[in-house]
Amino acid sequence: MGEYMKKTGSEIIIRLLEMYGIDTVAGIPGGSILPLYDELNRSGIRHILVRHEQAAGFIAQGIARSTGKPAVCLATSGPGAMNLLTAIADARADSVPVIAITGQVNTDLIGTDAFQEADTFGLSFPITKHSIMVKSPLELLDAVPEAFAVAMNGRPGPVLIDVPKDVQLASCEFSAWPDINNVHLHDIRFHTPPCEYSRKMDAITEMLANARRPVLFCGGGCNSPAASAEIGKFLRSYRLPVVTSLMGIGCIPENSEMFIGMVGMHGSYAANRAMHDADLVIAAGVRFDDRATGLVSEFCPDAQIVHIDVDAAEVNKIMRSELAVVADVESVFPILVQLSSEKQSVYGAAWQSAEARAVWLEKIVNLKKSGYSLSCGRPSVGDGVNPREFINSVPSLAGIMGLDPSDIIVTTDVGQHQMWAAQYYPVTRPRSFLTSGSLGTMGFGLPAAIGAALANPGKRVVCFSGDGSIMMNIQELATLAELNLPVTVIVFRNGTLGMVYQQQKYLFGKNYSASVFSAVPDLVAVARGFGIEAVDADGDPEWYRKAFDRTRENRPCFVKVSVSCEEDVLPFVPGGRANIDSIR
Repeated sequence: MGEYMKKTGSEIIIRLLEMYGIDTVAGIPGGSILPLYDELNRSGIRHILVRHEQAAGFIAQGIARSTGKPAVCLATSGPGAMNLLTAIADARADSVPVIAITGQVNTDLIGTDAFQEADTFGLSFPITKHSIMVKSPLELLDAVPEAFAVAMNGRPGPVLIDVPKDVQLASCEFSAWPDINNVHLHDIRFHTPPCEYSRKMDAITEMLANARRPVLFCGGGCNSPAASAEIGKFLRSYRLPVVTSLMGIGCIPENSEMFIGMVGMHGSYAANRAMHDADLVIAAGVRFDDRATGLVSEFCPDAQIVHIDVDAAEVNKIMRSELAVVADVESVFPILVQLSSEKQSVYGAAWQSAEARAVWLEKIVNLKKSGYSLSCGRPSVGDGVNPREFINSVPSLAGIMGLDPSDIIVTTDVGQHQMWAAQYYPVTRPRSFLTSGSLGTMGFGLPAAIGAALANPGKRVVCFSGDGSIMMNIQELATLAELNLPVTVIVFRNGTLGMVYQQQKYLFGKNYSASVFSAVPDLVAVARGFGIEAVDADGDPEWYRKAFDRTRENRPCFVKVSVSCEEDVLPFVPGGRANIDSIR
């Protein structure tokens, strides 16, 4: 046994973060976390000083979503930690591995209503994958590795570690740093046992062989380079229409002939029709969210469902599956490819029902082409731009300025612009379309863009927002100006909370209650006030020359563009209807 070393709680946290390769954290200091900040300033870890703790959580998400690796955010006790909770809940909803470290009042003050005291541990329970309340510095040697392991193991998610101030200051002795590569978690029982793999894979292969109208439905669990690559290999051996959820966008290149589009409330009619008419659905890495399914009984009423998901809790929760495999997507598809190859060598073309499926694929592809041309080509309303064509043109305009469109990472806020981007921005690779899906948090886009830019040097990040969403975290323009990152923020101004306005139009008899702004701030002037170069695209058809100019050190740029408040996101499936019964 080696010599004992003596370290404070703060020293232990910082050293463990360094061991995990964390080079950037975001947060705001405060009294209860100052000991950790004191040690942080002695380390090589870069700290991003945000203007609101919620933004710290979303910056961490931008890092984690774009890289697939856990990211860290910090907050002090009470209001600091509570401001962080929305971003933590968002990470939980979209399965994002974030480690939130919060300061807490001294141990002897807990429960006394001390200054800036709140029950962060209790508040975090419903919105984290795991929460840890640390009571001694020695516990940190287990707590921090456990947090990283839980965040990444199985279905990713956020973990919160609440550390009282006196624990950060206290010292302890120990003989060795933990082996962070050997953290044992007792969750293997939640995965399909290897002995069942062979039977289930054979059964899936037979179902594929007999299917005449199969569809592959991909969700966020497919949105990684590894999963995307394996799905691509599968599609080369078995041709079928592919649809995605909002979180699955990017796992299949937009220009793939088999990619049909996004399903759900604002999904393409072709994608929703494919799901409705399918006789077999391979649902991979999806949880059948209500925005994707619409009326559940009419989602894929005549289909057998094969559900592949790493989270056993999602199996048979909403849609009953004929067969389920609890595993990560990238481990299942190679086996299906191998078995399919073996079956084809025995049965030949007859095994594939090639003729029937070719007709099916051609029908859905043609349906996609006709629907896309009608939607994207629809004339704009009023004096504003056509938002669909504007968004669709962004990669090519960036290309004119010498940027590789495949190097662009897109983030969005939440609202009409989010759905237009999901429908019309040509996403070609995984982890390049970052959006708040399940929680639908306005204010996500700008700080997430900052995080993505920090984690992906050399890439341009484009944030699509609206004049409602951008105001939620507009103070982070100051953070962006300080960091001087290659982020282009494009804000669609229509003077309303656009998605609320649209739903009130269709569902509430045009009773526009609290959805129209009476004051219209000069967003271009606001951005310039924060030190960001800004351009008004309404009067400058060559706005992209400033937005994507590579000669000025890839500095940030803010773009305002006006759209009519009468522009709608279509298709639109009102609540309680089947996806194929949409307003088009």
